[in-house]
Amino acid sequence: MKKFGGERLQERDFLSIIIQLPIQTSFKHTIVIQAKIIQSVQLKHITMKEEDLSAIKRYSIVEYLERKGIKPVRRTPAYALYRSPLRAETHPSFKVDTEKNLWIDYAEGRGGSIIDLCMRLEGCTLLEAIRRLGQNAPDNTSYSSHKDFSQNNLQPTMAANETRKLISISDTLPQHLQEYLTKVRCIDLEKAKPFLKCISYEVRGRRYQAIGFANQSGGYELRDNGLFKGTIAPKDITLIFTDKQTEHAIDKPLPVCVFEGFMDFLSFLSMKEEIASHCLVMNSVSNVARTVRYLNDRHLPHIRAFLDNDEAGRRATNDFVKAGFKVEDMSIHYKGFKDLNEFHVCRMRKQEQQKVQERTRMTVTEQKESKKSKQVKHKMR
Repeated sequence: MKKFGGERLQERDFLSIIIQLPIQTSFKHTIVIQAKIIQSVQLKHITMKEEDLSAIKRYSIVEYLERKGIKPVRRTPAYALYRSPLRAETHPSFKVDTEKNLWIDYAEGRGGSIIDLCMRLEGCTLLEAIRRLGQNAPDNTSYSSHKDFSQNNLQPTMAANETRKLISISDTLPQHLQEYLTKVRCIDLEKAKPFLKCISYEVRGRRYQAIGFANQSGGYELRDNGLFKGTIAPKDITLIFTDKQTEHAIDKPLPVCVFEGFMDFLSFLSMKEEIASHCLVMNSVSNVARTVRYLNDRHLPHIRAFLDNDEAGRRATNDFVKAGFKVEDMSIHYKGFKDLNEFHVCRMRKQEQQKVQERTRMTVTEQKESKKSKQVKHKMR
């Protein structure tokens, strides 16, 4: 901890300094950011009214973080103080100005609007952040595009005070979701089935279905056969234990395999004959701190990180290193691909092409042999 006047700055003093620091984001700077966002959105052929974007930016950052299971260390009418959700830390350095609805991370010296925060936490693009926040923004904000964000618009936009109401949970996935997993994501369905459910839920009286992946708190990560991603609250990490790991527990514990999302875990599952290590799916890079606490509580110091090859993934890997873990960065093995699933899909497509080529060669060879055989028989007559 930094020293002032020869005395060690204590946590209480540190908190008092952080609390008094204002968020340095001027009104002029905010307008410039908003103008750039509108311009970027228009360039991508998305029709959005300026008031719709403003409504998204009014979506409470405190409520957004709470929906992710992130609660403030201290709360006043003017601000909320957090341990940064962007990395693992002991002392809170992340402040939300609840009046301006802006955030700042004093440790990084960076801040901004809820759109900036969504991009950082969820590792997504500007347009994807706007789409995701638009599903939960106040005033039932919605906007249209020349290209639908989710297939046939099956998934609804949601107002800030709305939630997905869980209707039923089934062990049987409908055919269209099975085909999405096997044909689009190249997932071995037989291996994946024990970890997946079909979740039926309701929003504003309409029912929807999605692939569900359970977490430790009874919530579900949702994925449909389009672009929709969501959560049945609460959001949390998912742990997968194996009998093989138990065999090694007394001798030498194997590294814990850590995945960013469940599709990466299912890809890993599909690629392996068997899994000997424990696996942990964060279900979002925003759950890094929660993952660190879980691993520390169980004295598991060694991890293999199968995170995305992007800024958010690299930042999360560095957070694990800073937290004192022995980290094997497995993303180097799928360098050049966005994530493990993209690598797995490319690998499976190549294998399928090789099989087709091999079958074609065999067919040509058989045809040649058949032709020779006919010629021999003809000469013997």
